[in-house]
Amino acid sequence: MMQEHHEYELAINAYRQPGELSVLFSGYGRPECGHTIGPAVHDYYLIHTVVAGNGRFTCKGQQYKCKTGDTFVIVPGELFTYEADKLDPWTYTWAGFNGSLAGHMLRTIGVTADRPIVAGADELIRGYYERMRKALQSEELHRLADLECSGYLRMLLAELGKRNLDRIGDEETRVSDSEKRIRYAVGYLNTQYSQPISIEALSDELGYHRVYFSSLFKQITGKSPKQYLVDVRMEQAEHLLVSTALSVEQIAGSVGYGDSLYFSKHYQRWSGKAPTAYRKANWLSLKDQKEEWP
Repeated sequence: MMQEHHEYELAINAYRQPGELSVLFSGYGRPECGHTIGPAVHDYYLIHTVVAGNGRFTCKGQQYKCKTGDTFVIVPGELFTYEADKLDPWTYTWAGFNGSLAGHMLRTIGVTADRPIVAGADELIRGYYERMRKALQSEELHRLADLECSGYLRMLLAELGKRNLDRIGDEETRVSDSEKRIRYAVGYLNTQYSQPISIEALSDELGYHRVYFSSLFKQITGKSPKQYLVDVRMEQAEHLLVSTALSVEQIAGSVGYGDSLYFSKHYQRWSGKAPTAYRKANWLSLKDQKEEWP
């Protein structure tokens, strides 16, 4: 048991992999009255949820009184202090994490160093912390714990976001219904380009006449839906030409063209070079591949 705690439990991720979101550790503690951490800074994100009792969290010169159900988040590089109440000290559970998308995910749920508190955590949220600890403590599946814990952390953050909708909603209300539909269309074209796509069917799905949809799409993205789709397909084809040993026919099928000759004509019109000519001019070494260039 850690000093100044009546109860203390900590599980470390010994098999952490770099990525978008990775749990470093997860813990549970019932500190003594007045137990204080800081002033200090961390080089990782640290999130606490109060299970019972009270305490105070200070960040950027602002003090927050935290009670049961409150969550406070420590951001890397920001000076912080937190202290258990002297009469009714808190019990809390926590997780440390980092990753290339960690900050973005917190901002997505409305959490920043200036707005580090989310209220309303319940048994569901507390359960994700416990699942992380159990996964990290498991001796049977310890090499899978990193993957499992990152999933639990994402679920935890999503649940906190649902309880923070008043802050998230401020930004969403500034986005018009038309912009939301065009965002959907952009996401659809960016991910489904390898499939047969009908712009008319897509506009019908979104509730627009094709002419109006095309006009609105171009107004927001700067391109017509058809041109946007062609660019997505050709950019992906260009990437495959210089980074793989796939044949032109295989690349055509990978970007939504059933006819390789038709694809080649479109690619040459788009880039100014035939696929094979572009490949030769931009050849990259593929030491790890056994296949020869077609």
